[in-house]
Amino acid sequence: MRIRILFLLVFCGLIASLASAQSSFSHYNFTAGAGLGIGRGDVAQFVGDSFDAVVGAGWNFNRIFGVDGEYMYYDLGFKPTVIRDQSLPGQSGRMQSFSIDGIVNVPRHIGNWGAYGIFGVGFYSRTVSARYQLLSTGALCQPAWTWWDLTCYGNPLALTFPQPLASNTKIAGGYNYGGGITYRTNHFRNAKLFVEFRYHKAYDSDVETSFFPITVGMRW
Repeated sequence: MRIRILFLLVFCGLIASLASAQSSFSHYNFTAGAGLGIGRGDVAQFVGDSFDAVVGAGWNFNRIFGVDGEYMYYDLGFKPTVIRDQSLPGQSGRMQSFSIDGIVNVPRHIGNWGAYGIFGVGFYSRTVSARYQLLSTGALCQPAWTWWDLTCYGNPLALTFPQPLASNTKIAGGYNYGGGITYRTNHFRNAKLFVEFRYHKAYDSDVETSFFPITVGMRW
């Protein structure tokens, strides 16, 4: 009789714990964070490291697999030396992306600590602007000018006809992948602080646009 009572108590305890765990699970997920983007290739040469931010929302299929849609902003302000030496007064720039990402959460946790992987594809819009100037025929092209899609030929490369330097926007497909470490807080339900390292690359037709953002924020 005592064994039956003990078994019943254990069974009820298991049911209660499962119900509690299920109630704390949410199918919705949200992300907000900001950090530092480390440039690669031409981004490293002309921009260096710069500010980035991301917001997103999506759906958790279960505790391991999920998907979200993300908007990312990455500042493309050129280095002061590039602006000065390559005749780009008033330069400004930005990259924006919209992506669909898959999320895989590591099922095992160490206390409040967890980890996840993320990968996705999307569209990247890159815009660069500078104070308007008309470049004359034969002007020597500067390396950063390729971001404005100027037509240059010859050796050394020179402009074949007068061209304006003002602003240029390109939209290209790309991908991203990476992962992060999370820490579950005790103050907000389902909220986790995260540190994330990711790689982004956009297949622009002129120069490579790639960078590694290191982002700190919150997932819930």
